[in-house]
Amino acid sequence: MRRAQVAGASAFVLQRGEESRGDVLLKVADLQGHARAYVPRTSMEGERVFVDLESQGVGPEEADVDAYVARARDRDRDLWVVEIEDREGRHFLTEPVEQLSQF
Repeated sequence: MRRAQVAGASAFVLQRGEESRGDVLLKVADLQGHARAYVPRTSMEGERVFVDLESQGVGPEEADVDAYVARARDRDRDLWVVEIEDREGRHFLTEPVEQLSQF
């Protein structure tokens, strides 16, 4: 969140999850009606990476991403939900971001 704010973007915690075990869902809105969602996973090499859910059919319309976030919040009360609003659509993640193919 701090990286986003330093770069001139806004960042908000929409839902506080469980401190020790809650997963994170990151929503990035470009303030033009589009958004992306990112979730963490562990790669085959054991590294933490984030998956861009657009490759799974979530987005690019912000309403679609919001609907996914609402469903995720209903499923997992331990979930942390962070939203970044950035006109350039930057996610500010330092971990690698992957696109997964649909099956």
